[in-house]
Amino acid sequence: MTLGFIFDLDGTLVDLPINYWAMFADFKQIMGMEEVRPILETVAKITDFQTRKRVFDTWERYEVAVIAKTIIHEEGMRIYKAHEDRPKALVTMQSKKATKLLLDKFKMQFNAVVTREDSFNRSEQLKMAAQKLNVPLRDILFVGNMDNDAEAAKAAGCQFKRVK
Repeated sequence: MTLGFIFDLDGTLVDLPINYWAMFADFKQIMGMEEVRPILETVAKITDFQTRKRVFDTWERYEVAVIAKTIIHEEGMRIYKAHEDRPKALVTMQSKKATKLLLDKFKMQFNAVVTREDSFNRSEQLKMAAQKLNVPLRDILFVGNMDNDAEAAKAAGCQFKRVK
């Protein structure tokens, strides 16, 4: 039985038109590395506080810069609106600042929000969100758009629905 919902943000509820090529080029320069992908794993390994801060600040700058151009992802938003009155959380790899701006822009509300500042691990984000909702993971439907979202849902023990 589905008692609560957890949504991914980018690619599920909205489509952020971030110039990843330029952002990764900036990351390469900041980190002094040729290859920075997969970005979450690479950033998680940064031990130097200043480098990590510069990466996070740059990442957030790219996110915030495209908020005005961000559009709704129709399929994900239909699911969100169909369950507006149910307990729901948001998990995202976007920053807290960018997430707040996006939620305000599109007038979305969640009982809990978990961002990359809380965890870089999607399964951990799902567990944190379910705990904040006070709903067992087996009774959660996670709505996402990526293979790693499906894998995280399986690892966390919740149901999954993919949007295209």
